[in-house]
Amino acid sequence: MMNDAQSPTEQPSGLPHALGAYIIWGFLPLYILLVSSVPPFEFVGWRIIWTLPLCLLIVAVRRQFGELKRAFASPKTMLALFASAALIAANWFIYIWAIMQNQVYAASLGYYLNPLLNVLLGTLFLGERLGRLQWLAVTIAAGAVAMLSAGALTTLWISLSLAFSFGLYGIVRKQVNIGALPGLTIETLILIPVAAGIVIWYAATPEGSTFGRTVGLSVLMVFSGVVTAIPLLLFAIAARRMPYSTLGFIQYLAPTIVFLLGLFVFGQQLRTVQLASFLLIWTAIVIFVADLWWRGRKPRPIRA
Repeated sequence: MMNDAQSPTEQPSGLPHALGAYIIWGFLPLYILLVSSVPPFEFVGWRIIWTLPLCLLIVAVRRQFGELKRAFASPKTMLALFASAALIAANWFIYIWAIMQNQVYAASLGYYLNPLLNVLLGTLFLGERLGRLQWLAVTIAAGAVAMLSAGALTTLWISLSLAFSFGLYGIVRKQVNIGALPGLTIETLILIPVAAGIVIWYAATPEGSTFGRTVGLSVLMVFSGVVTAIPLLLFAIAARRMPYSTLGFIQYLAPTIVFLLGLFVFGQQLRTVQLASFLLIWTAIVIFVADLWWRGRKPRPIRA
């Protein structure tokens, strides 16, 4: 944080890092399209495996091994990270499966809902309070979900599963005193036995493992570690340097890119019920972000 002696220009901007993280997350479906021949479950296994060495490398560069040791020494921290590891693994699998099944809109809607859901979860689990406009935004978002449940029930579970798994993941991680990257490193270590079991099982099937089938596909699968760890590191840097309201606004960049990819690249037909639900979500987002902006401009009381 900036101390009183620093001028605003002395604090490095986190905007490039935030834009980098959300642009990578937004264009992730294009990468997943390139590896669509890999079974989703096997791909998640390889994604976990190839994320670990990159995480360890960055942890070494940032000299954060001490933070890893402290986490391993705390049973409470490790229990929370076991829970968060399960949630993020479920989130990865559902997202990858949805994109490979051409359910791009359902995936996009899940991440549009996520920030609004985070606000609601904060009131339920963290004792945070919602303002009237924020309650209005959450209510409108709930109306969008209700509309989907009536007209697109077959894909509603994808959106809700993505929103809740990532929302609960954030709640769990918020309770743990560990940085984003060391936390991801430990989560990956926790999931490694499961990931290894998955890839070994696929290797034992008559079709064999997808990894090693072609050089190009194998390189793309190794690259999954990069597209997992790098945007998270960029996000962690941005979160330390930017106001929450600004970062919250930029967060909508990723699902907007995914939505546009579904429309113009994946060629998905936008049904009336989906368009109506997206319009409601965008309305809720405008209200939500406007409220954050307004609150950020209100003068704070001066303490004696």
